[in-house]
Amino acid sequence: MTSTKWQKSSYSGSGGDCVEIRALDGAVELRESDEGDHIIRATPVAFTTLLAAAKASQLDHHA
Repeated sequence: MTSTKWQKSSYSGSGGDCVEIRALDGAVELRESDEGDHIIRATPVAFTTLLAAAKASQLDHHA
């Protein structure tokens, strides 16, 4: 199993609660640094779809 380091979002502040992402074994993983055991794992296509929906404010009703 190949592991890559977690990368912090450029939008995250200097505090301990940051959004982090990494590529691992052909998937994309997303987590919040203060909840490191809770990881969302998706295919690159599904993750791209999620990002596009978030950028288009299509998920705002879930906030």
